[in-house]
Amino acid sequence: MDDSMMLIVLVIGGIIFFFTFLYFVPVNLWITAIFSGVRVGLLELVFMRIRKVPPSNIVNALITATKAGLTIQEGEEETNRRKLKTQDLETHYLAGGNVPQVIRALISADKANIALSFRQATAIDLAGRDVFEAVQFSVNPKVINTPSVAAVAADGIQLIAKARVTIRANIAQLVGGAGEETILARVGEGIVTSVGSAASHKKVLENPDEISKLILARGLDSGTAFEILSIDIADVDVGKNIGADLQTDQAAADLKVAEAKAEERRAMAVAVEQEMLAKAQEARAKVILAEAEIPMAMAESFRSGNLGIMDYMKLKNIEADTDMRDSIAGKKKKK
Repeated sequence: MDDSMMLIVLVIGGIIFFFTFLYFVPVNLWITAIFSGVRVGLLELVFMRIRKVPPSNIVNALITATKAGLTIQEGEEETNRRKLKTQDLETHYLAGGNVPQVIRALISADKANIALSFRQATAIDLAGRDVFEAVQFSVNPKVINTPSVAAVAADGIQLIAKARVTIRANIAQLVGGAGEETILARVGEGIVTSVGSAASHKKVLENPDEISKLILARGLDSGTAFEILSIDIADVDVGKNIGADLQTDQAAADLKVAEAKAEERRAMAVAVEQEMLAKAQEARAKVILAEAEIPMAMAESFRSGNLGIMDYMKLKNIEADTDMRDSIAGKKKKK
């Protein structure tokens, strides 16, 4: 290899080494930190690179916190406080947190005189909530509108109400607290309960603010990540007469029950009539069978001598006389 090629290789190797050195040893960032009053060593920055932690995020966040005068509490005593260290921010980053967002939230809370510790901020951030937005939400309350809630007063009249709920974030309960859906559900439940306890729908229309007072007295924000500041009834509309509809439906149901019972009684009467007719036909059949045995009994009486010819003639005369009387009676009935 000639001298020119050797020189080119050395130059390329030097360039690669220079940029590699600047990557692992961010001198510019170290100088910026020193002039900003943040003590951080070069080896510490190198170790951040090795641990796959971007030094710029940690150092820039630490510079911002130092300029804002942020401190964190150690132990249970409020007076025992210290400045943030790179280890604090690096640990939060390695846990999957958003370091710049936490620092912004802490600064915003400090300027707004909101009690927010570093541990709370990191816990909120790791819980998946936007901690900076939560602080802004605590400073600037938010108004949420409930959907239309239908409730029925004691007189059976349906009322459809809408409410505006003013809430703000509760920093102490952001981790593990219920969300806005729970607030809306509880307010809807409170509207139904308040309207249902009213003796008349007219009283609700006259004083809709009574609904707000009853709902606020129930403490609906317990266990949630928010604090309810006010509940305003925006609109109350009169709906259907549920009581009358229920009475109509009940009357229709009672009518069907009565018709079913009447049909049951009619079917039972028809069954009894058919049974009696069957019994009558059975008795008639027995009579016919008995009448069929009369000639045989008479013949047997003639053979045994118990019945004479004169007795037979008298019997025939009686039958003829009976037929004549029946015939005369029948004619009189026709006339």
